[in-house]
Amino acid sequence: MENLFYFLAIVQLAVSAYLIWQGAQWLAYARRRMRTDPGFHAPCVAVLCPCKGVETGLERNLVSLTEFNRQNYEVFFIVASESDPAAVIIKRVISGSRVKAHLIVAGQPQECGEKVNNLRVAVEELPGGFEVLVFADSDGHPGKAWLQRLTAPLDNQRIGATTTMRWIIANGNNLASKLLAAWNAPIVTMLSEKGKNFCWGGGTAIRRSVFESIGVLDEWRTSVSDDYSLTHALERARLPIFFVPECLTVSFVDTDMSGLLEFTNRQILITRVYAPNIWRAAALTHLLYCVTVVLGLGLTFVELLNERPALHIAMLAFLILLLSAIRASLRVAAVTEILPASKAQIMNQAWVNIALPAAIPFLYLFNFAHSLMTRKIRWRNAHYELISANQTRIIGG
Repeated sequence: MENLFYFLAIVQLAVSAYLIWQGAQWLAYARRRMRTDPGFHAPCVAVLCPCKGVETGLERNLVSLTEFNRQNYEVFFIVASESDPAAVIIKRVISGSRVKAHLIVAGQPQECGEKVNNLRVAVEELPGGFEVLVFADSDGHPGKAWLQRLTAPLDNQRIGATTTMRWIIANGNNLASKLLAAWNAPIVTMLSEKGKNFCWGGGTAIRRSVFESIGVLDEWRTSVSDDYSLTHALERARLPIFFVPECLTVSFVDTDMSGLLEFTNRQILITRVYAPNIWRAAALTHLLYCVTVVLGLGLTFVELLNERPALHIAMLAFLILLLSAIRASLRVAAVTEILPASKAQIMNQAWVNIALPAAIPFLYLFNFAHSLMTRKIRWRNAHYELISANQTRIIGG
């Protein structure tokens, strides 16, 4: 058993060293991007934001979509029903908006997720003249330069789409919100300068001509995942997805343990159905980490119990945890530079994203196991069965 631990520890240390190198590369890329002048590319943009229900800071988030330091854009808020509680807040935001803002009522979905249906109907009803489509989430709070920086790279016709990612800040002192923030943090560094990126639905920009030519609406007709389906369409057309780290979007979260498991289980199950290669690689990586750490701690305990030397085993296990914290520290350093307006809050919760990641792989492992046992998810009080990437069954709402 000890020999097995040594083998696993060496493999894990090699993986950890690679991830630290990757984190350093990510930090360097983020710094280069922040020094990049976005230029004067200013196409006419439609910002599309699907909404459902009232969540933490909803009005503040929606207002931020109307306050970008940019001209020549309009905002379209979309709900499935005008009776949705979010509609009242949306109308208030529209009435005080300095840019043109609209409310679209999409109706109930038939063979796809409600969010996807909202976006599909909005795009189909969108007036002509908009050159770029930008997708945003209602739980995000982007900065004023966000829209200009997200759309600027599309001046390069070889780029299929640009995307960014959320950075979660826990509201309050409850453990579940902090765990969710720590769970989400590693996903930020999955996107990179030269890697095989995927679109994030809360911050993606694409030229309307490209969107139409690659058949995204067809992908969406039976999908529950707006972003993975968009990614599939871009991959099929062999168009690259450009990551824009300077557009990281703050998301303030206040949840409980039930909400934590609902969110994390849903994200991993959607990944299993729509991106099985990512799912398998991530599952193997987290399994290796968890088995190695548990085996190391278990062997340490047994050796101490039998009054035999255990320092060498304990040190190896500790080194694995230390390398995890180092990589997390690089991530936090990058994010504080990217989001100066939220620096105080990020630093106040730095321990969340540096210490907790040592335990987060065990939560991921639970999520992976859950995704093997069911194809059903709950998303904002709607229930779906993900039969395949091309077939969704609505169970109830």
